[in-house]
Amino acid sequence: MTESEQPSVPLSTLLADPALGLRRIAGPAGAHRVRVSTVGMTEVEDPTPYLAGGELLLTAGVRLPRDAEGIDTYVRQVVAAGVSALGFGVAPVHEEVPPELIAACDRHGLPLVRLPPATPFVAVGQATYAAIAEARNRELREISRAQSALATAAARPDALRAVLAQLSAHTGAWAVLYDAHGTELFSAGPRPASPTPGRVRDLAVRTTARVRARTGPAGRSGPAAAADHQGGTHLTVHTLPGADGTTTTLALGQAATTAPTLVHRQVTSTATVLLALLTSPRHALGTDTHSAGALVRLMLGADPAEVAPALSPSDTTEAEDNSWVVVHGRRMPPRATQAPNPGDDPAHLATLATALRTPYLHVDGADLKALVPNAADTRPEAPAQAAGLGWVLGFSTPAPASDLPHADRQAERALRRAIAAEVPAVVHTEDPLTVHGLVPAADARDLARARFAPLDRAGAPGAPVLLDTLRTWLTLHGSWDRTAATLHVHRNTVRHRLARVGELLAVDLQDAGVRMELWFALRWLPGEADAADE
Repeated sequence: MTESEQPSVPLSTLLADPALGLRRIAGPAGAHRVRVSTVGMTEVEDPTPYLAGGELLLTAGVRLPRDAEGIDTYVRQVVAAGVSALGFGVAPVHEEVPPELIAACDRHGLPLVRLPPATPFVAVGQATYAAIAEARNRELREISRAQSALATAAARPDALRAVLAQLSAHTGAWAVLYDAHGTELFSAGPRPASPTPGRVRDLAVRTTARVRARTGPAGRSGPAAAADHQGGTHLTVHTLPGADGTTTTLALGQAATTAPTLVHRQVTSTATVLLALLTSPRHALGTDTHSAGALVRLMLGADPAEVAPALSPSDTTEAEDNSWVVVHGRRMPPRATQAPNPGDDPAHLATLATALRTPYLHVDGADLKALVPNAADTRPEAPAQAAGLGWVLGFSTPAPASDLPHADRQAERALRRAIAAEVPAVVHTEDPLTVHGLVPAADARDLARARFAPLDRAGAPGAPVLLDTLRTWLTLHGSWDRTAATLHVHRNTVRHRLARVGELLAVDLQDAGVRMELWFALRWLPGEADAADE
């Protein structure tokens, strides 16, 4: 903590306290504005070894030199030690403040305060510390109000402008946001006269360039700050961190006619964090005009392949080659805990979205669906954080936007395999060396339709529900309890549905050969086939 950040009060606060009866009798005209951070009491001839600076030093003159030269030396020493003011208590040693001390304090610019006989030194200390505590409480209240205003501004549609406006209002400074090239993006507050805006811009460009120059091999560099003071104008610049700690690209500049206080620095720090979040690629990916426009076009009937490039990472060069990974998930927390709905927990959603590296996330109760941009067309990897949050995941292979329905079915099947194998995640793989590769796709579909055609005669709950129950039961190796848990129904409901399936198809589901036949038929149903030429 710097000296300017030490809790302190102006000397005028103590002079205005009628209970103390203090009176300034020497020192410069602006002596009442000097700040006092602590109170010290000493009667040694040379107190400088025991001083830290910023004190109101109290003495009764017990060991004060008797001659003017000695008193001058005494005052010169305490001024050099950083004492804010000198308090002299009259009686019992001195009936009045020595005129030589008054002259020396005037000569060296040290405020001199007279303490009346009825004011104990301890009372001055108590009053000082009480005033400092009250001043700190006022600062904390001001910081709290400013942070609340900044948080509210960050939720507005024009968040960047609103945050800068609140920052300017609470610091009294002109606030401006620059990009890496010094382009002024947004500003708020009274614009200072030339050449101050240019000086702020130059300071921002230099600071940003310095941060980028020291970026490490991993592309990471922490934010930095810089300050300049010329002609009564105080300039400050704070760089904003880029995505995931990568190279800084934006900078917040400020220009004020007064030096920044502790409150101003705290408020600026909060604003810097909010601006970094608001300008992060993750936030922009979910709220910028490209994404919003893509959603509008999709709702008005555009093909997903047409709008997908607008949702892809902005740094890709071949948008038409971008692929996507579909993720399905099921939340399976420990039975001993009653986990809250993850969709109601912003921290949980933020952690999960960060782990999957995508903002395109939908959680419905214990079920998850996500779209992960995969420009490099690489095999997806299951994040460890997802398993730690209680999620079992199924990943599709990378697919173009035009083939997302197929990838969606892949992810669903991968999730079922992960649940059946009791593993954190399964990534779908294409394997041509299977039975599916031996049967022509058209013949396989015709066989599957014919095999399950009798289910069309089923009453409620209908053929799709019966097929889904059969598929889940087979995936879970014939486990009634796990199938019931997966479908969120009672185990007797599962037994009733499967009995109905066996009756309509005229098969014995306890026969392993029958189950194998039905499994292949399910895989060959239109919309379920794995083959690339389905």
